[in-house]
Amino acid sequence: MSTSARQRRYDAFLDLRRRVLPAAAAASLDDGKAKPAGPGTRRRTDLRLVLPALAAWGAAVAGLWLPPLALGFACCLLLAASAALLAGHRYGRRTVRPVGRGGRSFPATAAVALALAATVAAHAAVAAGQRTDGPLADAVAAGKSVVALVEVAATPKALNLAGHSSGPQRWAVPVWTVEISTGGVIVRTRAQLLVMGGGAWGAAVPGQQLRAAGKLRAPGPGSLETGILAASAAPATMSDGAGLNAAAADLRARFVAACRFLGPDASGLLPGLVTGDTSALDEDLVVAMKSVGMTHLTAVSGANCSLVLGGLLVAARRFRLPRVPAAGVALGGLGLFVVLVGPEASVLRAAVMGGVAVAALACGRSGRGLSFLCLAVIGLLLVDPGLGGSFGFLLSVLATLGIIVLGRRLIEWTPAAVPRWMAAAVAVPLSAQLLCGPVTVLLQPGFSTYSLLANVLAAPLVAPVTLLGTAAVPMLAVAEWWAVPLIAGAGLFSAGVAAIARLAAALPAATVPWAEGIPGVLSMALLSALTFGAVWASVRPRRTARMVLACHRHTERLLAQLETWGRTGPARFPGRRRLAGRPGHGRVGNSTKLSGRNPRWPLRKNGHPAHRQPTWPRGGT
Repeated sequence: MSTSARQRRYDAFLDLRRRVLPAAAAASLDDGKAKPAGPGTRRRTDLRLVLPALAAWGAAVAGLWLPPLALGFACCLLLAASAALLAGHRYGRRTVRPVGRGGRSFPATAAVALALAATVAAHAAVAAGQRTDGPLADAVAAGKSVVALVEVAATPKALNLAGHSSGPQRWAVPVWTVEISTGGVIVRTRAQLLVMGGGAWGAAVPGQQLRAAGKLRAPGPGSLETGILAASAAPATMSDGAGLNAAAADLRARFVAACRFLGPDASGLLPGLVTGDTSALDEDLVVAMKSVGMTHLTAVSGANCSLVLGGLLVAARRFRLPRVPAAGVALGGLGLFVVLVGPEASVLRAAVMGGVAVAALACGRSGRGLSFLCLAVIGLLLVDPGLGGSFGFLLSVLATLGIIVLGRRLIEWTPAAVPRWMAAAVAVPLSAQLLCGPVTVLLQPGFSTYSLLANVLAAPLVAPVTLLGTAAVPMLAVAEWWAVPLIAGAGLFSAGVAAIARLAAALPAATVPWAEGIPGVLSMALLSALTFGAVWASVRPRRTARMVLACHRHTERLLAQLETWGRTGPARFPGRRRLAGRPGHGRVGNSTKLSGRNPRWPLRKNGHPAHRQPTWPRGGT
């Protein structure tokens, strides 16, 4: 092996070690001393928490499909494997000197990942036991009619648009059971149900206790709920709820009422952009936003939490607060914002990740976006393993991962002549769309042609809408007149967002049909990869031209080698039979046995007539 080849392999080995080991250990691979990074040194992506996050997510997904006994057995196996890896790691550290101070090896990381997966599997096994065993599970399997006292767990979701020709409005309401009466027996248990009811169920508020009557039926495979309750009547309110949930519901309703003086589009879209309340949103605007891929704006998620968190941090620092008190104020405000909009899966993910980022900033360790995302995923799955099967949670994680991994590179690739804010305005929605596209096709088989353009144009308007609207909501409880100018300013920007959505939806071929299922996912993933490659080629034309010319030279060289082998190939193998002397065999050449109907390839290139065998007409002798 040549010296250059050994050096390349050693450099590749060092690059892998730097990604897995901490910075201090990676810098001391050669001489055992940490080398200070220069001003232009780029921080490498820390991949140590990726394996634990994937292991926890895999255990959460398995908990939705496996029975409790299988989950318990898997939990024991994971714990045993983790203990074996830790024991082997300790024995290896006594016999082999570790590289760098405080270095962590792959067995230790794998042991932590298996331990986290075992913890998530144990939690999932308890939840699976509630879904499959007990009196409630038996009532669901038998399809009994029940009268249930339930507590609303989340905001109701509309199953079809209001006023649609397909029928009356239907709502899906996630609830927690308090007590269930069936066949003269009262069962007191806390399990998750999904109530499917009519228009009156749309007014349910998280934290409210309702009495419902209906028939139970089994949920689909892999569902989080123990059963589905098809409500046969409107709910009876037993308790309006108390504390922050009731106050948040009242503020949301007052905010919707306070926005009615705005235009038709702004009055319905502004509550959706700020609090996620789409009850007053126009049907045509909903269709337009769906056709251009802008429905994520009305689902309060990571972007809203990041804006609120950043605004609170800037305000706290403007008042000269130290780092730790400013972080506490920002976290407290973020918690109130989560209560205001409701603890949905995407909001919880964004809030947890924002809290981890603020805590790391207060400790002086910032810039580790992938580590923050992995910590958020692990923490949420430990609290609620059911999030592992949620498409909303998956899309939220993929969008954040795209912004962290791809968005930063897209911004760095942008030429220096382009302003950084303009590069970020294009890179952020593009990077999120590249990773979320294959999953979105599963939910809605279609391609939004102008999605990137519409989101780029709407991005400068979303930030003032979120900040002004969020500031106006608490003002409604203190001084309603002070909130009017804020609502008017936010309504002006929200009207611009609605105009962009309607204009993009009116363009030709706004939505292109796409393949469903696995073919659609694979084709969309291929389109995302090609788009990323096209962006890379467009921002680096010289390197792209050099790569194309190099590929052309390699292709010419390969063709020349194949041609040489075709001429001299049979002579290089003396052990085989020589086929060059036999007519019609061996290397590619002109055949002398041609038929008038099926000539061999390649055709003759000389002017001598070919010998033709006589052919007799059909039926002749």
